[in-house]
Amino acid sequence: MIYTVTFNPALDYVVKADHFTLGAVNRADWEGIYCGGKGLNVSTVLAALELGSTALGFVAGFTGHEILERVKNLGFRSDFIQVEKGMSRINVKIKSQEETELNGMGPEITTEDLEILFHKLDRLSSGDVLILSGSIPKTIDDDIYERIMARLRGRGIRIVVDATKDLLINVLPYEPFLIKPNNHELGEIFHVTLTTIEEIIEYAKRLQEMGAQNVLISMAGDGAVLITDKKEVYRMGVPKGTVKNSVGAGDSMVAGFLAGYLENGNYEHALRLGSAAGSATAFTEGLASRDEIMKLYEELSKEGY
Repeated sequence: MIYTVTFNPALDYVVKADHFTLGAVNRADWEGIYCGGKGLNVSTVLAALELGSTALGFVAGFTGHEILERVKNLGFRSDFIQVEKGMSRINVKIKSQEETELNGMGPEITTEDLEILFHKLDRLSSGDVLILSGSIPKTIDDDIYERIMARLRGRGIRIVVDATKDLLINVLPYEPFLIKPNNHELGEIFHVTLTTIEEIIEYAKRLQEMGAQNVLISMAGDGAVLITDKKEVYRMGVPKGTVKNSVGAGDSMVAGFLAGYLENGNYEHALRLGSAAGSATAFTEGLASRDEIMKLYEELSKEGY
């Protein structure tokens, strides 16, 4: 089984306006509401690729109820914990001359709520996959990823971590199966500016030396690079298309990579499917469909990446 954890899921309210002016009344030309949160995005794209998963996390209030209702139609199982205080986030994403985001706070999660999550995670067994991704609410200590990985260590569970800065660095001693920073986040970790692919590969290998088994670096229009647990280095370009959306592209890459790897254990295939999934989401208004992903997968195959 595959499990995703989204500590701070949200309703993403996406609006478009020809011109957005701060301090003035603005009117939207288009609007949409989606379930947000990195783990939910991964589960959604896995479902599109016909791979089942169970989404775990916390919801609260009327927004949490709406998230639960919408998840029912996304093609995967959910087992969220409903907490009493606060409400699940509403994230406002304004697309105009530039993209502007205002993300909500999220609910208050207690020690008792966390214990319920831990008991659910205790059911995982050898061969299962767990994806920990995204930010955590302010009411949870920032060592939560470490605590989860320490609890599950030695049980044969492949753990994927898609996080930034200390959330990522602090889990490396627990040897996550996969981490996926982008090239800018990689530079921030080591306080350097990375300008060449050789530098990116060098610092990605440092993350591997610190404990990560596989390191996947996304580089936007420059494609992606993968350092495998066998010390192999794979590069993948990007297919042709117009970028319409930046939300969920990285999560789609994680989902595509996992779907590809779990299919046959081939890292090159996994990287190609992950790259196709990330690009397909970037080229659409929402998360990509299977048809959109496989079309770009075939394009990447033909171009010989």
